[in-house]
Amino acid sequence: MIYGLYALAALAEIAGCFAFWAWLRLSKSVWWLAPGLVSLALFAWLLALVPSEAAGRTFAAYGGVYIVASILWLWLAEGRLPDRWDISGAVICLVGAGIILFGPRG
Repeated sequence: MIYGLYALAALAEIAGCFAFWAWLRLSKSVWWLAPGLVSLALFAWLLALVPSEAAGRTFAAYGGVYIVASILWLWLAEGRLPDRWDISGAVICLVGAGIILFGPRG
C-alpha cells in the first residue's frame, strides 16, 4: 500500500507542478492552473495517508520516489531520454529513500 500511495502522490505532484510550468513557461491558458491546484491538493492528501509515525520521515523518503518519478516524466511525458547522470542520480536517491524508510528504528 505504501508504494502505491507514494507512486500516486508523485504522479499528482508532478502533474500539478507541470500545470504551473505549462502556464508560466509554455504560455498555456491560465485555466491550466485549476487542475494543477486540484492535483497538488490530491498529492498532499495522498502523502498524508502514508502510514508513518513522523511526517518528516515520510516526506524525506518520498523525495527519492519523487525524483525517480520526475525522471520517468522527463522520458514519458516530455519525450526526453534520461542520460546516465539522470539515472545514476535517481538510483542513488531511491537507495537513500529506502534507507530512510526501512532502516531499523530503536
